[in-house]
Amino acid sequence: MSTTQSYSSQELIQMEDKYGAHNYHPLPVVLSKGEGVYVWDVEGKQYFDFLSAYSAVNQGHCHPAILKAMNDQAAKLTLTSRAFYNDMLGKYEHYITDMMKYDKVLPINTGVEAVETALKLARKWAYMKKGVASDQAKIIFATGNFHGRTLAVISGSTDPDSKSGFGPYMPGYEVVDYNNLDQLEAALKDPNAAAFIVEPIQGEAGVFVPDENYLVDAKKLCEKYNALFIADEVQTGIARTGKLLATCGNCTCSDGCERNPEVRPDILVLGKAISGGVFPVSAVLADDDIMLCIKPGEHGSTFGGNPIACAVAIAALEVVKNESLAQNANKLGVIFRERIQTLVDKSDLVTLVRGKGLLNAIVINDSETSKTAWNICVKLRDNGLLAKPTHGNIIRFAPPLVMTEDELHQCCDIIEKTILEFEV
Repeated sequence: MSTTQSYSSQELIQMEDKYGAHNYHPLPVVLSKGEGVYVWDVEGKQYFDFLSAYSAVNQGHCHPAILKAMNDQAAKLTLTSRAFYNDMLGKYEHYITDMMKYDKVLPINTGVEAVETALKLARKWAYMKKGVASDQAKIIFATGNFHGRTLAVISGSTDPDSKSGFGPYMPGYEVVDYNNLDQLEAALKDPNAAAFIVEPIQGEAGVFVPDENYLVDAKKLCEKYNALFIADEVQTGIARTGKLLATCGNCTCSDGCERNPEVRPDILVLGKAISGGVFPVSAVLADDDIMLCIKPGEHGSTFGGNPIACAVAIAALEVVKNESLAQNANKLGVIFRERIQTLVDKSDLVTLVRGKGLLNAIVINDSETSKTAWNICVKLRDNGLLAKPTHGNIIRFAPPLVMTEDELHQCCDIIEKTILEFEV
């Protein structure tokens, strides 16, 4: 087979179906090019990207500054492993710890690897610092969570699609209701409780935003019972919700991030947009008292902290800062929810819109087992906008943060047109 041969969208979809594992169910569109807020399929049709690779492409597709950093570094040195030092890792570690205000970072590759790193770190801290007996540490999860799909992570999941058929599951986990402080406190009273891990806003579950006091009070409960507060900001972090991090909450920053958050996680997990979507990069940040519990040989990755990843991450974070993407997401998010609320008010098909910044969702007035949301997304595709359902009757909307107000209104027009046409 020639990789230079041209194929139609249908031929490429059939090729994936024949030769690839069936562990995804993509929307039927085959993309071959991206720039800023736009993507193009192999036939040349242009679309607004309203998913941003699940918030990995916050800086827009193929941002020139990020691509330049990647290409320049790739021409010099790609990988050394951690058997040796390289001339980029220290620079990146200095940059990100200064930006996020933590003592240390452990560089890794993917979001779920970073989550597992955080869980291992929390257990090790519990044994070394809290005095939990060996093999008794407990990690608390929230219902509706999505932290990835490894065996260790799905053991704390309540999603049957992710979990069923893969047991036996990891011991030492307890699951409490999301946004329920009473249940969390009851679980934290266990002296073996090592940590509580939570998404500040649950994206995969359908963009559930908790009560305003939830994260603040959850962190206080963790402090009260000497357990670690782990924030999984793989999807919500890096300006997506209108702040540098979702845990920043109602901070006072205006023109730029001053890192004075409402909630400062004991362990912060980042991924996705930390690289602008051009290279797998994730990170776990914590202060010395926690991070230095892990010693040489106890955890690592061949590719973690590789020179390309370091160069890309610095460039991607610089774009977020220099282009004021958090401020833009905050402003456009308000406009988006106001526009879509007018649609909710006049449509029987959409029951509500919710979200923060440019992480939003609409709920379709149908059951989770219906095809309505999927069919709406197919129609949105036909009208030039790409989005994807989650949990059957919820459509998530998360465009690149470089979107302009005019482009946002064009997208709202497409969404409104599609929904109203669908009702007829």
